[in-house]
Amino acid sequence: MSMLLTVPPRTDERRLAGLPVAVIGAGPVGLAAAAQLLERGLDVVVYEAGDSAGASVQQWGHTRLFSPWEFLVDGAAGRLLDATGWEAPTAGKLPTGHELVRDYLLPLAATPQLAPVIHYRSRVTAVSREGMDRTRSTERAGTPFLLRLDTPEGTSDVSARAVIDTSGTYSTPNALASAGLDPIGAGDVVEHLSHALPDVLGVDRARFAGKHVLVVGAGHSAANTLIKLARLAREEPLTRITWAIRGASPVRVFPSGDDELEERGKLGGVVHQLVRDGAVALLDNFEVDRLEKSPSGRATVTGRRLAKRESIETDVIVQATGFRPELDMLREIRTSLDEIVEAPRALAPLIDPNLHSCGTVPPHGVAELSHPEPNFFIAGMKSYGRAPTFLLATGYEQVRSIADEIAGNHAAARRVQLVLPETGVCSADIGSARGSCCS
Repeated sequence: MSMLLTVPPRTDERRLAGLPVAVIGAGPVGLAAAAQLLERGLDVVVYEAGDSAGASVQQWGHTRLFSPWEFLVDGAAGRLLDATGWEAPTAGKLPTGHELVRDYLLPLAATPQLAPVIHYRSRVTAVSREGMDRTRSTERAGTPFLLRLDTPEGTSDVSARAVIDTSGTYSTPNALASAGLDPIGAGDVVEHLSHALPDVLGVDRARFAGKHVLVVGAGHSAANTLIKLARLAREEPLTRITWAIRGASPVRVFPSGDDELEERGKLGGVVHQLVRDGAVALLDNFEVDRLEKSPSGRATVTGRRLAKRESIETDVIVQATGFRPELDMLREIRTSLDEIVEAPRALAPLIDPNLHSCGTVPPHGVAELSHPEPNFFIAGMKSYGRAPTFLLATGYEQVRSIADEIAGNHAAARRVQLVLPETGVCSADIGSARGSCCS
């Protein structure tokens, strides 16, 4: 007589035991997440697509941040650095992106605790569960995550007990066309397209000097670029600047008087003056439809302005249209994202620029960042989806809360406290007659 032996299913703890928490991205918020997790005695591994910590920040490193150092250092990260004899920068100073990397992120990534757990040139291309696509539910919470990596050595799969996606949005800008799509013909003029925040006074100077530059976008990235282009034009008089926006007025940029980040408030005033002085030609109510190579070898941008066709010929087009989260990598994960801004559903009403008035973003943490997928979180700039005005201090409190949740301290995870300056968040509907609180 034979007997059928059955093996009891492994418990959640047994399947996940010994696996680390995976953090995607070694930027400011990703490193803060790793520091917070390590401080709670949790194993962690960080996967960074670039060659070093803060690789995305380096791309706009010539730009000065709006927040001073006092808002830029995470608490747990600061404690790791203090143990090495690190000298904290002056609290009230506004660093550039390069200074943020040099004076904070690189020393942090080099600490004895973090250096061994960061894997560079390791791009996460997909997140799923081992042996499970998004449709399978049985024992899902106790099944390890599977992350697919692209590295110089090839493609591989790794496991994790939890995942915090802090991969940011800088590499995925919004499209130039107002419909959210790339304009027809964009592939034919690639050499004329520039990412947001080019270094027009530095390494990119030759590309812009003496040229006609079209800046598309109505946010602070556009304003930063316009100011530097105006300075370049004073040094290189043949440089011409056109600023194209979809709305009737760039109210999100122009000064509102309620922005406690002083340098951001000044930024809008400078741009407003440049427009009044004619140094920047404002092309309002303009919606981009098509790009094509002109007979002169330049780029022709064709669109609609107040329902009429209009074209402009230019040498360089700066795509300062904002950013969006890269979500294809999360296709097999059960996320709950707002239909408008693509932020976690509970967070979206707090940051949606169509609804949010000027003022402080309420403190938020794991309660607002959770998804139907257990132990999966999106944090940092990516958690804001397509909404603007993210501040690093917000991201640091996010990952502090998430780390407490993963460590099992659920009460602490929900005690979120954050003091932020007034952010001056304005309506995204910058062309409406009603304006916004910042008008």
